[in-house]
Amino acid sequence: MQACFLHKLEGEYIRTMNINIKELKPKITEPKGFFAQGIHCGVKKSKKDLAIIYSKTPALCSAVYTTNVVKAPPLWWCEKLTKNGQKIQAIVVNSGNANACTGERGYNDAVTMAETLSNALNIEKDLVMVTSTGVIGVYLPIEKIKEGIKKSAPLLSDTQEAADNCAEAILTTDTFKKEITIEIDIKGVPVKISGIAKGSGMIHPNMATMLNFITTDINITQEMLDKAFKSNIDDSFNMITVDGETSTNDMAVILANGMAQNPIIDKEDEDFEIFKNALFIVTRELAKDIVKDGEGASKLLECHIKGTKTKNDARILCKAILNSNLVKTAFFGQDANWGRVLSAMGASGVKFNPDSVCIDFKSNKGEISLYKNGLPIEFDEDYALEILKEKEIQILVNMEEGEEQVTGWGCDLSYDYVKINAEYRS
Repeated sequence: MQACFLHKLEGEYIRTMNINIKELKPKITEPKGFFAQGIHCGVKKSKKDLAIIYSKTPALCSAVYTTNVVKAPPLWWCEKLTKNGQKIQAIVVNSGNANACTGERGYNDAVTMAETLSNALNIEKDLVMVTSTGVIGVYLPIEKIKEGIKKSAPLLSDTQEAADNCAEAILTTDTFKKEITIEIDIKGVPVKISGIAKGSGMIHPNMATMLNFITTDINITQEMLDKAFKSNIDDSFNMITVDGETSTNDMAVILANGMAQNPIIDKEDEDFEIFKNALFIVTRELAKDIVKDGEGASKLLECHIKGTKTKNDARILCKAILNSNLVKTAFFGQDANWGRVLSAMGASGVKFNPDSVCIDFKSNKGEISLYKNGLPIEFDEDYALEILKEKEIQILVNMEEGEEQVTGWGCDLSYDYVKINAEYRS
């Protein structure tokens, strides 16, 4: 199966079109040597709230973290581990409580989680990453979490059930699991890449996003893993937004344990490009799933900006559109209000000529041109409504000033978003 089965737009993703890819049933333990589990330990009232991902051997790790100045203590621990290329063998995650704004006690609780899992697995403490997600400013029920870790560690498995439990246990206000698994071929050797994610609100990452965990059995060097992973962040996780909020706990992590035993990837050759492009599909699809599950969202908005002078201009314009509450509410109301799109662009700080801009809206029902070369286009309101009734809408903007382009993803803004966030702690 070709990678193009995941594509809607040409251009930006042309680099992934010629890879032979098998899409497998989502399973974070599909790559060789990975095990997982998820249980309820008591942080939440009843839903699963503790997850573990474990590699049979220490794995290379690449990670990116939130740029929010207010970082949760678990990230203090993780950044210390990964800043010098430290290998990682296990990740423990609790949901329902972010362990954020909890100071020294919060940091000690994070270290306690690492110590508890390291003892349960008989590995070094510094091989364990810790992360938390949920309500900010509440201390962890650390004794419940310790008991949960001790209970779940012996249950680690590579079964589908264990993988499903893990993907479920990292969720908070999410309404569905975000997960993907694919297989690629490296010199005749099958290599698998799997990912799970959580996130639906407080989504506007900058060099990180929500919680994302990716496992792969590829044999690769640390330098090449970093290049492949971090080069994909800007065009995937960093191009989504739900509400313009960057969380205290955002992070994205990939573990590569080398157990596929493919010839090692140690330079930027054809095999590296295959892996990088396949990894981009994984990060992009996880990112899009997060936006689809935006709190209260009823529509996925895909904004494609092309024809800008610089890539940075395109990024700024794209995010300005997707972050505009007026744009978001117009799409919720199924109103073809292209003026809000153009206004958001004009307020972005990017200098451009409005007289060269073209704006179209598109969905499975068709495409409609609304604004071209500085002038409005008369259009059929009924046809526009049919297009905007769809769950997935594309906003197509051509600046006609250069060669750069980007694609970003957002969602509409509904009554339910206010309701969910107004009642988040209750």
